[in-house]
Amino acid sequence: MLDLRPLRNLGSDRLYALPLLVLYLTDGCNSRCLSCAIWHAPRRNMPLALALRLAEEAAALGLRHVLLSGGEAMQHPHWAEIAQAFRKRGVHVGLLTNGLLLKKQAEQVIAHIDQLTLSLDAATPELYAHIRGVDALPHILEGMARIAPHVPIITRTTVQRANFRQLSAIVGLAKAYGARKVSFLAVDTVNGEAFGARAAETFQELALTADDLPIFAEVLDALEREHAADFASGLIAESPAKLRTLYAFFASAHGLARFPAPRCNAPQLSVVVETDGRLRPCYFLPSGGSVAEQPLAQALNSSTLRALRRAVRHGERAECGRCVCPLYRGARALLRAAL
Repeated sequence: MLDLRPLRNLGSDRLYALPLLVLYLTDGCNSRCLSCAIWHAPRRNMPLALALRLAEEAAALGLRHVLLSGGEAMQHPHWAEIAQAFRKRGVHVGLLTNGLLLKKQAEQVIAHIDQLTLSLDAATPELYAHIRGVDALPHILEGMARIAPHVPIITRTTVQRANFRQLSAIVGLAKAYGARKVSFLAVDTVNGEAFGARAAETFQELALTADDLPIFAEVLDALEREHAADFASGLIAESPAKLRTLYAFFASAHGLARFPAPRCNAPQLSVVVETDGRLRPCYFLPSGGSVAEQPLAQALNSSTLRALRRAVRHGERAECGRCVCPLYRGARALLRAAL
C-alpha cells in the first residue's frame, strides 16, 4: 500500500510523515575549517538511547532516509550501532563526513552505510590544510579508495575564495578515487545558525571579491568545456546552469547580479535533530521543540515548528532567500519514491 502521507505535508504546516531525518550525532569535530565554528565548542554526543528511540519512532512515520551528521558523525562512539538500528528498519542510511576516520573505520562504513557524502574542498594537500585546518588529504584519499568499490561516494565541495580556481582539479581527483558524484555549493556567508557563531571577518575571508568574479566566470566556462562528458554522465551533480547560480550568489553581495531565491520545501519533508534532542526544520533555521522528553511525532508539530514552516511557505524567512543548500521535492518525486 502506498504511503501518501508525505503528500499531505506539502500543503500543511504539520508533518504527517517524515521522509528524511538528519541526526547531529555529535558536536565534536576533528577538522578546523575556516568556514565553520562548531569545532570551537565542547563536544556533546547524542545519547545512544535517544538515537535508538528515534530509529523506532521515525520508522512509524514512514522514514525513508536518515543522514548521520555533526560535527563529525564518525567520532560518535556508537555511530555504527545507530546506523544499523535504522538500516534494520529498511531506512537508507547516509553518512556526512570529513573523511578523517574513513581509513581507520572503513569496515564499519562498508557494513553499515548506504551512501557516503565526503567533504572535498581542495585538490592539493597544501590548500586542503589551509581550508580544513588539518594536513590530511592523502590519508582521506586512501580511505576513499578503500570504500569506493563498496559504498557510493558523493564528494561535496564548499566553493569559497581559497579554492574556486581548483574546481576542475577537484573533479579529476574525486573521479580518480572512485566518487560516483561530485557536487558543489557556495560557502555560507550569511547564516549564523548552521555552522556556529562566526565573525564578520570570517565571512569576508570566505566570500569572493568583486575582482575574483571575472576569474570565477572563466573557471565555470572552462569546467563546462573540459568536463562535458562528466556533466553528461551525471558525475557532476549540478548542471552548468545550476553551477552559475554560485556565481550569482557571490556577485549579488557586490550588487553585480541577482541571486534567485532557491526553491525549497525541506521543512515540509525533513527535520534536523541536534545532539540534545532539539529540533530544527532545516540546517539554517532556529530550533523549536525537542524529542528529549516527548515522542518524535508530537515534537515535530510543536507550535514553534509549525510557525517556522508556515513562514517558510509564505516566503517570510530572510534566511531562505540566500540559502546555499536548498532541498525541494514535488508531488511527483514523492509519488515515485513511494512506488
